[in-house]
Amino acid sequence: MRVLSYNIHRGFGLDNQYDLQRVVDVIESQNPDIICLQEVERFVPHSRNDDQPKILAEQINSHDSRFQANVFLKKGTWGNQILTRWDIEAYFDIDLRYPKKRKQRSAQVARIQTPEGLLQMVNVHLGLNERERHWQARTLLSHDHLDPVLPTLIVGDFNDWRNTLPKASFAEFDFVFHTHPISRFRSFPAWLPMGSLDRAFTRGSFSVLKPHVVRSKLAKAASDHLPLVVDFHLDEHHPLHPDSEAIP
Repeated sequence: MRVLSYNIHRGFGLDNQYDLQRVVDVIESQNPDIICLQEVERFVPHSRNDDQPKILAEQINSHDSRFQANVFLKKGTWGNQILTRWDIEAYFDIDLRYPKKRKQRSAQVARIQTPEGLLQMVNVHLGLNERERHWQARTLLSHDHLDPVLPTLIVGDFNDWRNTLPKASFAEFDFVFHTHPISRFRSFPAWLPMGSLDRAFTRGSFSVLKPHVVRSKLAKAASDHLPLVVDFHLDEHHPLHPDSEAIP
């Protein structure tokens, strides 16, 4: 199975031109089963008042999709989106607005019924301040909506320039950090990547294959981030896997 995480920069690329089709083409070139997007706009004038969540769901031909509005502008909004070729059986928004900050941040939690069993998929876009990010991580990982039993895959734009999150909150909550060393996963800015901001963590019964950052010519032009791709399987010995002997 394959998940793709991508900060699409509202559809604006290297040339500062709005072109959502480039984003769609980059995504489709990777043939992902689950897509986690950040900075998706809806009804904003500078992106032609497009309903980007609807356009993306239709163009990518996803089976199920959820949009999370985070930042409300004078006209329109922007936030995160999860798209999948399988059913979303349960969905939750987790509020991650830092008490001392005004900008809204949230996480999406989708429980997806994959061919290998139930997966808890989390899509995040964390804040720009380090103290804020650590608070957001702890709030997310300790939240009641995050099932501690389900195999969980967290991806997104973590904005973690100093790489302090993996050894702090995520390690404390038994998550495995897969996108390291950071020298192999530099994803921002797309045209000359310096920061490893787009990341993947798992907890539970996973086999994670070689993750990679998409470095195609089109990806370098379509957004200010490069997409992150993670191939994985759910462990067949997990009790929620359809081939597990633990299932009666």
